[in-house]
Amino acid sequence: MRILICLVASAVLAAVNISDADAKMQLKIATLLPESTDRAKTMLAAADEIKERTEGRVSIKYYFGGSQGNDNKVLYKMKIGQLHGTTFSPSALRKPYVDINLYGLPFIFQSEDEVDYVRKAMDAKFQSGLEEAGYVNFGFAGGGFAMVLSNEPVRSHSDLIGKKVWVPEGDIFSYEAMQALDLTPVPLEIANVMMGLQTGLIDIVAIPPAGALVFQWHTKVKYVTQMPIIFTMYFMVIDAKAFKRIDSVDQAIVREVMGRVYDELDAAERRDAPKALEALINSGIESVEPLPGEFTKLQKITAEAIRSMADRGMFSPELLEEILALVQEYRR
Repeated sequence: MRILICLVASAVLAAVNISDADAKMQLKIATLLPESTDRAKTMLAAADEIKERTEGRVSIKYYFGGSQGNDNKVLYKMKIGQLHGTTFSPSALRKPYVDINLYGLPFIFQSEDEVDYVRKAMDAKFQSGLEEAGYVNFGFAGGGFAMVLSNEPVRSHSDLIGKKVWVPEGDIFSYEAMQALDLTPVPLEIANVMMGLQTGLIDIVAIPPAGALVFQWHTKVKYVTQMPIIFTMYFMVIDAKAFKRIDSVDQAIVREVMGRVYDELDAAERRDAPKALEALINSGIESVEPLPGEFTKLQKITAEAIRSMADRGMFSPELLEEILALVQEYRR
């Protein structure tokens, strides 16, 4: 009888321990961000808040600096459960949810105000699309407009023709748009861009000033052309299956904290973009103004390529038309 009681007690204790283990969840999140950046520090503070408010049931471990590999490797690790989530730019999700790339098509937007107007109508739709694709998302943070950084001044389309321009590896949309502009697109992972600039593999990069400073690319170029090429943004996604393993009350806490964080990051990027450009110029980079009418000329050329991609089913023609209609509505 005593043996039976001991066995039952052991079984109950084991069940309690298993329950406690199941109640705790460490979310493993990959990111390209260097750990020293302000953005990374904000995310770490959010992780501390989530751990405290869930009484340790949910914790977040970040893998900074691209240490988990490129986008494809990260997606694979999420698929097999080695990672639960990551911070992405849209081109990384071209296979699971291609329409998220619509915000980042070249020469769609001409100002941050246009972007704000469109996002008020479209952000929720893209968040729903991510959720339907199997990802939990907490909102989007704008990264500012990518501008041309080069070693020769770029004032017009003619200055671009034949130049070798970096495009993120796998970004087929930017690749086709750059081809339409008679540039030579060179696909590279972010980790290889610095070497590409050093060796002459690429002549031009298009990136927001803040990004150029973070990755130190500004040390390998001489000029920045103040023309809005591409609106950039980034966001976090967590595998929905992994997220569902968290208790519903704790899920709500994670959504609240991370949603607030991405609202704050979005506002901070908008506020700090002019400062980043100023810092870039103060570092010795010469500012170049495009010739009058060049934005419109480049926009017309890339618009044809973008509509061709939509017609071929590379992304939703309906969502594209909705965005373009909102831009025109704002401009009117």
